[in-house]
Amino acid sequence: MKDKIQIALLSVIAVALVALAVKQFSGDGASKGTVASNVAASTSTDASTPPVDSFDPMANSAAPVDNTPKTTVNFAEYEHSFGDIKQDSENKHVFKFTNTGTEPLIIETANGSCGCTVPNYPKAPIPPGGTGEIEVEYKPGKQENAQTKTVTVIANTEPKETTLRITANVQKI
Repeated sequence: MKDKIQIALLSVIAVALVALAVKQFSGDGASKGTVASNVAASTSTDASTPPVDSFDPMANSAAPVDNTPKTTVNFAEYEHSFGDIKQDSENKHVFKFTNTGTEPLIIETANGSCGCTVPNYPKAPIPPGGTGEIEVEYKPGKQENAQTKTVTVIANTEPKETTLRITANVQKI
């Protein structure tokens, strides 16, 4: 009995989720009627109503449009070499930049190519003409020899991604 109740509840939840998905991907929903009528229509056996499993939510949707005002950024340098460093060392470098555009620069994120490369970037918008810094800390751990790591900066620029590069020759201790 308990299993039948669980199955019934899961079925109701599944139908509700399908109804919400249909409403979500079919526009504003105002002209579509209520969720209950959408569920009823989607579970109908009427030949004029397509079955739920034939619904393609991507058929009528376009890729999300980024309407954020665009700006430009110029870094004083896009690559830095630490030269020869030791394993298990902590190495920091600051990449300085200027917002060279006419809109505030908003850095969405800055990601290192691995856990050994950690960027710290400004979270507040940088006004036009303003400057900022991205501090990158590289901890090679037990890595050895020539290493190249990147930091990908994603912002309201065109192109959206800017790649910063650090290199080092890691010497075994």
